[in-house]
Amino acid sequence: MSKEKFPSEKNLDEKETASTPEAAKKKVTEDKEAKKDKEEKKDNHDEKLAKEIADLKDKNKELEDKYLRSEAEIQNMQNRYSKERAQLIKYESQSLAKDILPAVDNLERALSVEADDDVSKQLKKGVKMTLDSLNKALKDHGIVEIEAEDVKFDPTLHQAVQTVVAENDDQKDHVVQVLQKGYQYKDRTLRPAMVVVAQ
Repeated sequence: MSKEKFPSEKNLDEKETASTPEAAKKKVTEDKEAKKDKEEKKDNHDEKLAKEIADLKDKNKELEDKYLRSEAEIQNMQNRYSKERAQLIKYESQSLAKDILPAVDNLERALSVEADDDVSKQLKKGVKMTLDSLNKALKDHGIVEIEAEDVKFDPTLHQAVQTVVAENDDQKDHVVQVLQKGYQYKDRTLRPAMVVVAQ
């Protein structure tokens, strides 16, 4: 049968061993090592945190840059869309006007024919009224006739289909005859005037 120590005896033995100088040295060394381990762990943890913070800052910078670029791109797209929309609204009647101009030309040709009897005079009067109302509608929508007769030739407004010798120096590079009227729609040339130019 084994001999067991009473609790009070156990405590006495431990106190005796703890009070020896070797045990005290060992305990101090263990405490130092534990403290050193704790500091190393803390340093490693601090380094890890510093690295994570630096990585997060870099990622944040990158995301902020992407956000700003995206924001600028969206702004540019909106501006481009607004400009395109404004252009479409500004020149919405352009294709309709181009289709109407031949009808205007035909009505003007009809008016150039001489009328002898009352019936043809009445008919000519009706054509004139139609042409006038059509010209008014075109003018109301910003479509105006290009001035061509006796003005200096402008290649953006006039299309020279023939040249003639100028009678004097003042007539040089000027339009002497209009073969077909030209029209402008706001600030665009809808159809250049077909002209004869003196050289």
